[in-house]
Amino acid sequence: MTAIRKFWISLVFSGLSVFAFAQAEHDEHHSAEAGHAAEMHSPCGHSVSAEQEFNAGDNAVHHIADANALHIVGDLYLHLPCILYAPEYGWTITTTAAFHPHHHGNGTKSKDGYVLVHGSVMRLQNSALAQGEFEISDYTHQDIEENGKTKTVYNAIIAGNCERLDAKTTFDGGVMGGGITSFYDYSITRNVFTMLLTVLILFLLFRSAAGAAVRRQGQAPKGLQNFLEPFVTFIRDEVAKPNIGHKYEKYLPYLLSAFFFILGLNLIGQVPFFPGSANVTGNISVTIVLALLTFLISTFSANKHFWEHTLWMPGVPAALKILILTPIEVLGLFLKPFTLLLRLFANITAGHIVILSFVSLIFIFGKAGESVGGSVAGAAASIPLTLFMMTLELLVAFLQAFIFTMLSAVYIGTAVEEPHH
Repeated sequence: MTAIRKFWISLVFSGLSVFAFAQAEHDEHHSAEAGHAAEMHSPCGHSVSAEQEFNAGDNAVHHIADANALHIVGDLYLHLPCILYAPEYGWTITTTAAFHPHHHGNGTKSKDGYVLVHGSVMRLQNSALAQGEFEISDYTHQDIEENGKTKTVYNAIIAGNCERLDAKTTFDGGVMGGGITSFYDYSITRNVFTMLLTVLILFLLFRSAAGAAVRRQGQAPKGLQNFLEPFVTFIRDEVAKPNIGHKYEKYLPYLLSAFFFILGLNLIGQVPFFPGSANVTGNISVTIVLALLTFLISTFSANKHFWEHTLWMPGVPAALKILILTPIEVLGLFLKPFTLLLRLFANITAGHIVILSFVSLIFIFGKAGESVGGSVAGAAASIPLTLFMMTLELLVAFLQAFIFTMLSAVYIGTAVEEPHH
């Protein structure tokens, strides 16, 4: 009965947290300044601060995206370092405090040509504004046709003038809408901060467990050591040994690091308030790096037997190898890391979007605050669904960490497998 009571208490607390989170979102999206309303249809486009119709999809995407400013509550932010480089102007090192961010993470001042829009750094195209500080009254966005494509551009209103902004440089060749712009951002963003925080927490946990293991050598583990040891034993005995074989010890440190790092990021992402809620493993840049590590380790560990059966299979006609089997095997080398990065990215991102969509039911039913009864009905529907999804996401956090580690062990084991006679 005690366990049941604790479960229901935690359930009610989680429900209140979700409702409070939803209320905070309502305040952020619908408490615009009256002075910005007149600029909604200005030649510069639509004001980012003016009241707009609530869009659940845009809201979800906005909150899972990375940002330079780490929002805590209201106009309170944890100001992170900004390390920016523009080829013609050199380095600018500051923090997000220099932009004086408030509502929605929009800065009221520029700093050496840089501004803060929706918590993300952009740069003014006007070279006359590249040095010093300037007051910004508002930001706008508009869709324009450029190079045969429709794209959304942002502008800053400075001294009544509409100043075009550049987004960050990305190296995707335009595949995902990015490209080379006027500056490069090497800042400590929300995702980077969360990764560093997770690494610090893991270091402290395992340092404490290691110290306990040394002090209690020969005795049964207890406390934190007793909690962590089953995870380590499971990865060693059920993942590394069966899939890699007798060489497993060489790769066990990587497998354990990958498992606990992904698990830590997934769990801290479940916290709906500071310092959690960051969508780190739902960021494809992070999953690409993790998958690339597995790819490099398995590729450079591969033995002669592996390459022989990948590039020139014995006992198979040459024509069949050249035309069919070898191209398929080579393609498979690159598809393996691709499936790793895509599976982790898609599952974590989907979970966050579904949770935010359920929270959005409060505003959809309540017509963005116009109907109190609708908001209550939305909350009644939203809270149980959100709690269910948060419970499911907790399972997914462990499951995706395990799947990534298991597949990494399988790929490494395949590369180092000895020939059977």
